[in-house]
Amino acid sequence: MKMSMGRMGRRLLGMAAAGVALVTSTAAFAELGQPAEWEWKLQQSGSEVMDNIHWFHNVLLVIITVITLFVLGLLITVMVKFNARANPTPSRTTHNTLIEVAWTLIPVLILVSIAVPSFRLLFQELDVPKADLTIKATGKQWYWTYTYPDAKIEFDSLLACDEERAKCTEPRLLAVDNNMVVPVNKIIRVETTGADVIHSFSVPAFGIKIDAIPGRLNETWFKAEKTGMYYGQCSQLCGKDHAFMPIAVKVVTDEEYAKWLTDAKKQFSSAGDQNYASADSAAH
Repeated sequence: MKMSMGRMGRRLLGMAAAGVALVTSTAAFAELGQPAEWEWKLQQSGSEVMDNIHWFHNVLLVIITVITLFVLGLLITVMVKFNARANPTPSRTTHNTLIEVAWTLIPVLILVSIAVPSFRLLFQELDVPKADLTIKATGKQWYWTYTYPDAKIEFDSLLACDEERAKCTEPRLLAVDNNMVVPVNKIIRVETTGADVIHSFSVPAFGIKIDAIPGRLNETWFKAEKTGMYYGQCSQLCGKDHAFMPIAVKVVTDEEYAKWLTDAKKQFSSAGDQNYASADSAAH
């Protein structure tokens, strides 16, 4: 109990560093683009925005851990040093200018140090750059409809049934019959709206989550850095089948995307053309 404050502080910082190292370590079994079994941290990053979210999360974890351990150390010190047995004659000091200035300025500085990168991250998420491809995602009870305005194609994306899923290796409750397909290393703008109730378009690996609200058009963006499958789900309670409304984004090379687009135009263009014709006639 006679440990000096300096030694205690070094030990607490060591514990904080060890905790942060444990939290930020990447599990070997984690797969890019989808949740892992017993996962207790953020999904692996698939975009620059998610990289920055990871960084900000880890910085906040360090700050919170240090503050928590520091306060714990102060409480233990007070209990040991200033209890009735160890300090039978208590001090009658009521003010200390230095301490009062410190406990006012230090929290302010901590909050400012958190606010600056927080605003920078929010700006990056909300400021949509010039897009290479725009996709409209319409939330419906309980599936998604994806529209590619430039290609004039539109298709529904529904949860794959167990029989279909048994033929593939995709995860349960995340596989769909028609994936959203995008090219790698391209800026994708996603416009969201709802056809009936409020839904939420969320893909954790890209660091995106935005509401799909009836009568309103919201937008977000991402730039996938690696090819592969990326999964998300509706993150807004939207009815009885809310849990069965997955999002599957397939990121492919430019050549594979061009081939998929050619096939998609043959498969989905008729529905898309009818919808665009209806929209044009309604506008006129």
